[in-house]
Parts: sequence; C-alpha cells; structure tokens
Amino acid sequence: MDKNGYAPSIMQDTVFEPYCYLCGANSALDKLDRHEIFGGSNREKSKRLGLWVLLCHNDCHIFGPLAAHNNASTALQLKQEAQRRAMEAYGWSIEDFIREFGKNYLED
Repeated sequence: MDKNGYAPSIMQDTVFEPYCYLCGANSALDKLDRHEIFGGSNREKSKRLGLWVLLCHNDCHIFGPLAAHNNASTALQLKQEAQRRAMEAYGWSIEDFIREFGKNYLED
C-alpha cells in the first residue's frame, strides 16, 4: 500500500503506463485522478483491493457527459469490469463478491 492507503491497481498498470483508463490520454492536458470504482462505504475496500483506475480529472472523472461521476452507464461499466477482475484476481465466486461488496454488478 502507498502512503494514501492504495494497493496497486489490478485494473491497469498505473506505474509504467499512467493514462486515463477510459480515453487513454496521459496527463499532458488534464491531470489524472485516482477513481475508486466502488465508492461510499466500499471506498476503502476499493483502495485496499486495487479496484481503482486513473481518469482524466475533467472529461472522464468529474465533469464530462460520460464521466464516471456523471454517467450511470460509465459507472456501471467500471463496476462490471472491476467485479470480473476481482473475481479473477482473488479467486472469488459471484457469491464471494456479493459478500464483500453487497451486490452483483454483472446482472441488471
């Protein structure tokens, strides 16, 4: 874990390839933010389990029409991808994931 309590992301290589997970941009035009995929009461679990990605602050994280905090479809897509990665990385079943995060995001 780093000094802010983040385990390395299991979603992307943020050390050697720091880019926006959604659009692929680097931080030349807009800074990159860490986005915990499961927020609220699950934010610390996201940090501890590496379920976070880098996103362009303006367009992909906060303000853009498809931004993770502005668009339910984008947020759901990230949750589904994170659930798949967590299940693979930690050897979890769907039931294990539900025990950890309270919901299965792979079903509508």
